[in-house]
Amino acid sequence: MATVVSTDEQRILLRNVSWQTYERLLADQVDRSAPRFTFDRGELEIMSPSPEHERYNEAVRVIIDVLADELSLEIEGLGAATFKREDIERGFEPDSCFYVQNEARVRGKSRIDLSVDPPPDFIVEIEFFSPSHDKFPIYADLGVPEVWLYNGAKLAIFMLDGGRYVESDRSAALPSVASADLTELLELRKTSRRTSWLRGVRVWARGL
Repeated sequence: MATVVSTDEQRILLRNVSWQTYERLLADQVDRSAPRFTFDRGELEIMSPSPEHERYNEAVRVIIDVLADELSLEIEGLGAATFKREDIERGFEPDSCFYVQNEARVRGKSRIDLSVDPPPDFIVEIEFFSPSHDKFPIYADLGVPEVWLYNGAKLAIFMLDGGRYVESDRSAALPSVASADLTELLELRKTSRRTSWLRGVRVWARGL
């Protein structure tokens, strides 16, 4: 059975999908950033992002790049890379993901194997509409310690604590970064030209 959740972002939820079918779909879409697949024990969400979705996803990536440059941090961004484990039949492709504390452990790797490699130190998800599936249990099962979730009005930071996510006003991966600051920067992006907004991001980062 297929359920269409949002025509704006073209989200489709399929049920009774085998792990083998999921793997074949991933193989067919290798090296493509869209569509993005989330698999949860037989349920498969297929999402093709809208231009607005990607505008703010790109804005968050720019903020991280500027932070890395201004604070001399080694941060490895792996975009919408696939993270999965067959033993628990769960997998996801975030909008963006970053390694900070574990950057050295994945540096130069062409493939991430969660049986030996760490998950990203934090991931970014843009959710303008109600998701077709609660992805937090998937992230928790795969050991993602931090999730940034932007809903178009607020960027919230969630930390994994005892198997569940709790909201925090500050990042653990980047302790100088507060969710309120990220929200303000993304709000400014709505009304600013990109070049002037980028200068503002750099001024903010230099003040941390």
